[in-house]
Amino acid sequence: MSSFQHLNEHLPDAAIRVSSPGRVNLLGEHVDYNQGIVLPAAIDRFVRLAAHPRSDRLVSIRALDFDGEVVFSLDGLEQRADIDGQPLPQWALYPAGVAWSLQAGGLPLSGMDAVYASDLPIGAGLSSSAAVELAFAVAWQAAADWQLERMQLAQACQFAENRYVGVGCGLMDQFACAHGVARHALLFDLRTLSWQPLPLPPETAIVIADSGVRRQLAASEYNQRRKECEQAVELLKQQLANIHSLRDVSREDFEMHQAMLPETTRKRARHVIEEIERVKQASFRLVEEDAVGFGRLMVEGHRSLRDLFEVSTPELDALVETAVEIEGCYGSRLTGAGFGGCTVSLVRRERAAEFSNELAAKYASRTGRAANVYVCQPSRGARVEGVETHSHG
Repeated sequence: MSSFQHLNEHLPDAAIRVSSPGRVNLLGEHVDYNQGIVLPAAIDRFVRLAAHPRSDRLVSIRALDFDGEVVFSLDGLEQRADIDGQPLPQWALYPAGVAWSLQAGGLPLSGMDAVYASDLPIGAGLSSSAAVELAFAVAWQAAADWQLERMQLAQACQFAENRYVGVGCGLMDQFACAHGVARHALLFDLRTLSWQPLPLPPETAIVIADSGVRRQLAASEYNQRRKECEQAVELLKQQLANIHSLRDVSREDFEMHQAMLPETTRKRARHVIEEIERVKQASFRLVEEDAVGFGRLMVEGHRSLRDLFEVSTPELDALVETAVEIEGCYGSRLTGAGFGGCTVSLVRRERAAEFSNELAAKYASRTGRAANVYVCQPSRGARVEGVETHSHG
């Protein structure tokens, strides 16, 4: 059965079909809100959306993953309520927020009947929410006669998540879902918004392992890490007057002035400064098709997230330690905010299936937990199916 056939059962007259990828971050963790550079990739697991425009202002959405349905109006979206005045369910805040954000930007929207489903694991740190946001943004664009640049679409979706849903995410997730390039990672500068696609080393695959641990502490701990990074900047400004974020602090300056910082703040700052340097090194490794060198940087990044930023868990550590011992694995690390979720490994493609089976079996015997393991390739960004889209930086 094709991925859209089961959607068509629910909406047989769909005029618009959208595929919107999840994303995995290969390197550059917790640097996006420090104006750093990151290296994500869109992946070939998707939110699929089928939609049909309506002549009125009502939006009806069926979310097959949540077995939920909702109808709301495009007028009065700030109420966050359905047409009966009931609060919108959590999953519906994402599409409603995108409508609110686009309209706030002066763009005309039409009503819509929509149904969507996903093969992305929910809450595992693969940006299922950003994939949903981009799917609806692309669908509304296809239904209307306006056109936004890809970066503007991503920013509108980030604005929706920040201001409407209330999640303080950076731009990386929406950027990657919007700009994905097949077989390429995306080197993205959060300060300048410049980016370039970099091909993954030949004959490699991305393997994502879901630890099965959901990120219970993520929101409060994430906000705490942000505060600690901001504190480091404020303290270092006493000696380095021209810095605006940890992005501006060189390793040499950090070594010279780190004694000013309390121990915990010092550890957080060191991770960010060294992680930005790792992303720069990793981009060179990709240009040189050096899978071994890239993998080494992934492992270094995981150690830093574990020891300095302290966002790993015993389960994530077990997945990484197990992965790097399996033949064909170049490197592995936790991906996303941490405190649960997934690891990402770079693996020799011909070994990917055996690697996945071995990783799942050894993780289960080591922790007593089951891990879902996915072999992925970098994918194109969110798009209307059957329509060629071209995005460039």
